[in-house]
Amino acid sequence: MKFLVTQELGILSKWLRILGYDTVYVREENVYSIIMESFKEDRIIITKNKRFLQHPGVNVVVLNSNDYRNQLREVIKRLKIPLDSHKMFSRCVICNLELEVVHKKEQVKHKVPQYVYDTHNVFYICRRCQRIYWEGSHWGNVKDTLDKILI
Repeated sequence: MKFLVTQELGILSKWLRILGYDTVYVREENVYSIIMESFKEDRIIITKNKRFLQHPGVNVVVLNSNDYRNQLREVIKRLKIPLDSHKMFSRCVICNLELEVVHKKEQVKHKVPQYVYDTHNVFYICRRCQRIYWEGSHWGNVKDTLDKILI
């Protein structure tokens, strides 16, 4: 399942990436361009823009809430999105690229805080933006947030 999320849902796009889903975030306002991109890449459009409903055959989820937690809950339930802990944190939240394991810890020594370097052994990198990821407290925070959302 791949998504195309429109400009008013930036936080939701990051959450879908955190869950491990290929999620393109578009700032484009032209409905027709967005629809064409969704067809070309076989993506489900997620938006708050009701104009998409005027186009039959478009795979679109139109959300009403302004709160990302409600948006995420609705998307998960409406699309029956499976939550797989092995897929979580497998994509860059900025670029959407799949993360790669850093095989030599020394490669990130000067790219992460010293405490993080000293206390973690496994790191991931986005090859596009060079952002470094590790299993920090945010992993637990995300799981707590998901537990609250899905009640």
